[in-house]
Amino acid sequence: MRSLRRTRRVLQGDLARDIALVLLADGIVGVSFGAIAVGSGLPVWLPMLLSLLVFAGAAQFLFVGIIAAGGNPVAAVLAGLLVNARHVPFGFAIGDVLGSGWRKWAGTHVMIDESVAFALAQHDAERRKAAYWACGVGLFVCWNVGVALGAVAGTAVSDTAALGLDAAFPAVLLALVLPSLRDKATAAAALVGVAVALVATPVLPAGLPVLLALLALPIALVLRGTRAPATVHAGESRESGRHDDPAPSGEATGEETSCPSR
Repeated sequence: MRSLRRTRRVLQGDLARDIALVLLADGIVGVSFGAIAVGSGLPVWLPMLLSLLVFAGAAQFLFVGIIAAGGNPVAAVLAGLLVNARHVPFGFAIGDVLGSGWRKWAGTHVMIDESVAFALAQHDAERRKAAYWACGVGLFVCWNVGVALGAVAGTAVSDTAALGLDAAFPAVLLALVLPSLRDKATAAAALVGVAVALVATPVLPAGLPVLLALLALPIALVLRGTRAPATVHAGESRESGRHDDPAPSGEATGEETSCPSR
């Protein structure tokens, strides 16, 4: 209870609002996934079981797409594992918020793009942990509820793409990302990543273009690296100028003598 009260205290203002928006969008996409899976001829229990045990939207969509198209289940599983390979660096990045024992296992299960993104965006350790767990657990609940609702309604509404449900989640994520694009290095890497993903989308399975877009990350690192030395040199120039051009001691003494009150 003490931990819950502390989490509620930390999650206030913009952070709580942003997490709530992602939960809402994720629930809507869950409805879409459940309806698409059942509308593709799969049993109602399959998308529900996937959501409980796998809990990875891109991998689940890819798995269902391969199975519905008549593909091999082993190939579908391997494709899902490949898409989720990004979770390996995620674990190194937010290992400090997972804890130990059963908490570590539970925290690993709710490790998805959104929970990791919210955790990494926080500078305070307590706020990082609260954001990660609130987003991860909240998304697990909303996703599974949405998938169950969509699976039940899948026979009645099979073409969920016509309703535009798939666009809700990317739209919310874009709204959250836009403020960080003010940084030139981040914006440059994002534009290159978008270009890579768009080029790869027609020729690669779903999820892989996003992985390829990560190749643009070194661009941001390079741009930040070249900008940092320039800042340091500018600071050194200011410091040296301060030492090279001291104020004339005579004038300063005269001013102080003529105007003692100042």
